Amino acid sequence: MAVNELPPPKDLNDSGALIVGGTAGIGLATARRLAAVGVPRIVIAGRNEKRGEYAAALVAQSGAKVTFVRGNAIDPDSARAMAREAESILGGIDILVCSTAAEVRPELFADIPMEDIARIYTHLALPSMHMASEVLPMMRQRRHGVIINVASDAAKIATPGESVIGAAKAGIVMFTRTIAIEAKRDGVRANVLTPSLVLETASTERITRDGFSAKLFAKAAQQAQLGVPVADDIAALAVFLCSPAAARLTGQAISVNGGISAA
Repeated sequence: MAVNELPPPKDLNDSGALIVGGTAGIGLATARRLAAVGVPRIVIAGRNEKRGEYAAALVAQSGAKVTFVRGNAIDPDSARAMAREAESILGGIDILVCSTAAEVRPELFADIPMEDIARIYTHLALPSMHMASEVLPMMRQRRHGVIINVASDAAKIATPGESVIGAAKAGIVMFTRTIAIEAKRDGVRANVLTPSLVLETASTERITRDGFSAKLFAKAAQQAQLGVPVADDIAALAVFLCSPAAARLTGQAISVNGGISAA
């Protein structure tokens, strides 16, 4: 192999994956799909130990060795500790999926107290950046790796009620695209998924329950004439992006929204 030649993409059946936010929703669906296609070593990271242990047992039914690691990716020290523990357990993080959620709902900007702005923004935007800060150098040193972040279509489309949310999600998109360009010479790929409504997730249940956001997304759902996606729809795309079949796909922000928009 020449000095600047990259190693071939790593097969999924020889990979170790860290799924941050893997105890529910898109993260859990992605962990289950990765296990089903043969990823042998998976670490699920999240804040709730009981939910995490249950998720790990569920994913392990497909035959993978699955470990739950407790931590909070919003906190730098905790994010660093999670990444290092996962690196040790997996013998190297080949795949990082960051699909964390925050307790926020769309609200008109005029109704958001100034004191809440930083909390909303940082809780949404920081986990992906914190995890990549620790994992990306390890991947670059090994000259291979895949990073998948989950944002939302709010990053691409100005939507009433999603001023701060959209700003945070756009931050994740631009961050992911930029590290994709910075790390491509070292064989690391980074892409971001931008769903809108996703059925059977706690986030969608929270924002469609009542109030302004319920009216907003009821209208959005009417536009999803191909069907409102479920978590497994997003997970299927995530697995493809992790695979050698997507070896030349990086720096992309891909919407899965059933036709709500063509973002």
